[in-house]
Amino acid sequence: MDALRPRSLAPLLEGGDPEACLELCEAVSEALHVAGALVVRDPRCDASDNAHFLDAMERYFGRSREEKLADARPAIHYQVGATPDHVEVARGRAEADPKWRFMWRIGPRPSHTRFAELNAAPVVPKGMPEWPRVMDVWGNAMLRSVECVSRAAAVGFGLEEDAFVQRMRWGPHLLAPTGCDLEQHGRLDEVFAGKHYDLNFLTIHGKSRYPGLRIWLRDGTPMDVQVPEGCLLLQAGKQMEWLTGGYVQAGAHEVRVTEETLKVMEDRKMQGKSLWRVSSTVFGHIASDQVLQPLGKFNTPEALEKYPPIYAGEFVQEELEAIRLKAA
Repeated sequence: MDALRPRSLAPLLEGGDPEACLELCEAVSEALHVAGALVVRDPRCDASDNAHFLDAMERYFGRSREEKLADARPAIHYQVGATPDHVEVARGRAEADPKWRFMWRIGPRPSHTRFAELNAAPVVPKGMPEWPRVMDVWGNAMLRSVECVSRAAAVGFGLEEDAFVQRMRWGPHLLAPTGCDLEQHGRLDEVFAGKHYDLNFLTIHGKSRYPGLRIWLRDGTPMDVQVPEGCLLLQAGKQMEWLTGGYVQAGAHEVRVTEETLKVMEDRKMQGKSLWRVSSTVFGHIASDQVLQPLGKFNTPEALEKYPPIYAGEFVQEELEAIRLKAA
């Protein structure tokens, strides 16, 4: 599909030909409208940083359950630290996902906010002194890509270039990898992240070492996606849907065990490598104290009826209740 053809962000970063840059911005906005997703290349994102990140997460998820539970923060809705397996529930599913997750805060925290629990200090696992550096290097690299795509999308939509990024400033951005133990959950077609949309503004995925990601396009067409080498996959979240009055729809996705997953699993098993499938994921957020409402040309009576003004932090809290990360 042309909407998912890899596109280089280099012209936007290097101050390229204005006409070519505008064409790229329009392609970005069209991909988000048609598919709710796009694939980009960002020369600032080094594959070796992703590899260091995946190595660290494989070591972490391979720890004992008790060690990982020490890093969980249920009192603040698991918005930093570890989220155990069988806690998070995708909307519309009865069963909780068997995946673990770790939330690491990226970027500065606001000095004043109505939503302190959504902007908590990060958790550093014991015995991993390299953790903050590895997390920050890769998390900030992907967040910079999110910001570049956000500027491009705003221009493509006919909004001010900083319409999105100014609202993202001080946002509770999270490096939020999931981990699933394929020794326990490695049966063909087993789902370990049920079909769902993301509640944030834009989600970005680096390349995982195991395939298994499936996305749904706006027209309901499912697609199995393997992020190409050197590329990043972005999907629109619910906050983008809100700000565009539904012109962009939040993209649905799931992760399951496929034939390709099993092949990679067998190869890695023979090499004595980790059998934890780790996602390389950043959630780019609108700041908690910003108001979500359709912007610019998207601010119509019809859109406002469906997407009324609401603090981003309040919206996130409601969504966390729906997926059982926050007690009602």
